[in-house]
Amino acid sequence: MTSRSRVAQVASALLVAAGLGGCALSADEEPRGAGGGEETARPAAPERVETTRVEVVEDPDGPRRGIDPAALYRRLSPGVVTVISRFEGGSGGGEGGLGSGFVIDGEGRVATNAHVVTSGEGPEPERADEVFVEFADGNRVPAEIVGDDPDSDVALLKLDPAGITLRPLKLGSSATLAVGAPVAAIGSPFGEESSLSIGVISAVNRDIQSLTDFRIGNAIQTDAAINQGNSGGPLLDARGRVIGINSQIKTASGSGAGVGFAVPVDIVRRSLGQLERDGEVSYGYLGVTSQSLYPQLAERLGIGGRTGAVVASVEDDSPAEKAGLEAGEEKISFQGQEDIPSDGDVIVGVDGEPLDAANNLGDLIAIHEPGDRVRLDVFREGDRRTVEVTVGARPDRPLEGGEEQAP
Repeated sequence: MTSRSRVAQVASALLVAAGLGGCALSADEEPRGAGGGEETARPAAPERVETTRVEVVEDPDGPRRGIDPAALYRRLSPGVVTVISRFEGGSGGGEGGLGSGFVIDGEGRVATNAHVVTSGEGPEPERADEVFVEFADGNRVPAEIVGDDPDSDVALLKLDPAGITLRPLKLGSSATLAVGAPVAAIGSPFGEESSLSIGVISAVNRDIQSLTDFRIGNAIQTDAAINQGNSGGPLLDARGRVIGINSQIKTASGSGAGVGFAVPVDIVRRSLGQLERDGEVSYGYLGVTSQSLYPQLAERLGIGGRTGAVVASVEDDSPAEKAGLEAGEEKISFQGQEDIPSDGDVIVGVDGEPLDAANNLGDLIAIHEPGDRVRLDVFREGDRRTVEVTVGARPDRPLEGGEEQAP
């Protein structure tokens, strides 16, 4: 993690952002290769113009069942960069931090974690005063922060590509990931740039902490080694497509020996698009707290669905209240859980998407823009109905008890 990133206590373990702070960076290291071509002008105008070289990463149909670590590393490691941040004052205290990132296009845009280039917590963390991007060939160039999204721990950087060889990585999809699929992580653990580790997807649909009080949903758990300094680097599938940004480590020892987590690329893609367009990212908001519905509880409540969200409270003057959603007043105890509402609304779907482990209520609401209208599938008093809601803008903090199982 960077020296400014949070170390949170989670289930008697440490959840550590996988950046690195306070690293000694050698200023006299010799470049290991040319940074790009040069173009000589006509004799009448002898000035030299630096050009950008963009190398296209091939996306072969295979391998489907395995991963070729050496081939993948040769092909993609030039697109992975080290991100160096400097804070002159404020909460950064004049310190520096180091993480990873990767090139996403031929215009010089780079994706990384927000905590690599910001300091502090909350919806408006302090940005680094200086950011530099170092390539595998030894080139180091300044970059600007186009925008950061603390809710999903994503940041977009932009550098001048003149004279630099760029190797953009392709974004894949995280919607259909399978446990056991092989993955690779490339980054700069402990400042050791262009390091490769191999593993598998250990689990999907995890919730991890963001830089705000909201959670990041559908995170990818992996046993590929992710250590401090890997933050912002890509998690890659067997075909070399980015399926996530490596972000956190859960460890009982405080070291990198633990479980790694990546922000899923579908969330990353949404954040990067809005950061490029608006410089910030918006999230939809409903204004309820809820408890998870599972098959045995559904049977106990007499609900036709098997999974969903039992509405526990509705915020005053929220989109949910304006749409007429109701929380239950009668409470029951069931299978070790207390205060389960037994007579209120139970939401089982959003715009036709059923609520389940992969699609909880908070995730399906958050991806909407404020002002969007969504259709909620709701059970009330045993009857199924559709409730239309105009989504609001996410506030700085969730409701006490967890905004709709929010990320």
